[in-house]
Amino acid sequence: MYKAVTAALALMLSCAGASAQVAPQQPQDVLAPTPKLNLTLEQRHTIREFVKDMTADAADAKAEIGEPTPQGITPRPMPSEVGQKVPQVKSHRFFLTAQQIVIVDPKDNKIADVIKLTAD
Repeated sequence: MYKAVTAALALMLSCAGASAQVAPQQPQDVLAPTPKLNLTLEQRHTIREFVKDMTADAADAKAEIGEPTPQGITPRPMPSEVGQKVPQVKSHRFFLTAQQIVIVDPKDNKIADVIKLTAD
């Protein structure tokens, strides 16, 4: 009787172990986030003040950090006054939508940061 119980228990444990195995996880396609500019609130305000009255380049272009510049939009050079006050954007370019200032990294033409035209 003891051997039968031991054999049954061993069989149950081996079956439970087999059914409890987890399938290996498949690697997911996760893109590393593009580093965005680390601008302070004061720097964002400075940029906003210098470019807020300029004409918008696109009324409603979609601007997401890390995405390429939307087709049909040619970013402009950053104003020299902005480059003097916020040196990390000196070489960057930008374009305006009706609601945002979009800062573009000139090396890869991808969006580096988005600043709302209306302060929060």
